[in-house]
Amino acid sequence: MKKLLFGSLVLFLFNSSFAQIDSVGLKNAMQQLDKALLQKDEVVLKSVLHKDVSYGHSNGWIQSKDDILNDLKSGKLIYNNIENNSSAIVKISEKYATVKTNTNAEGSVNGTAFKLTLHIMQFWIKTKKGWQLIARQSAKLS
Repeated sequence: MKKLLFGSLVLFLFNSSFAQIDSVGLKNAMQQLDKALLQKDEVVLKSVLHKDVSYGHSNGWIQSKDDILNDLKSGKLIYNNIENNSSAIVKISEKYATVKTNTNAEGSVNGTAFKLTLHIMQFWIKTKKGWQLIARQSAKLS
């Protein structure tokens, strides 16, 4: 009985520390995404965006991974500021995570400036490359 209890405790502690490591990895991937969008860092974007990503904007515009990379490279889309609210709601499991947050974003599309407050829903999946964004949708708050 003592061995079973000890084994259960060890398994519980292992799973708890694994979840903490995973949440740190997810937080890092989210920060890398924002930084890469601001700096047009193609290498990082290729690693944090899943090959099948669907990146939805509040105006209905949806970008693929290639669209994001090409639009940033061409200057069609420029991000000047991305500021996430600190009270994000994160649901995380071993292979999937959802993140809901409010974000202030500033930049320009086709030379037209925007400054938006958005509610953003992201769906991340854990792959061999780490956490990758597979879906994102936003809605204007103001």
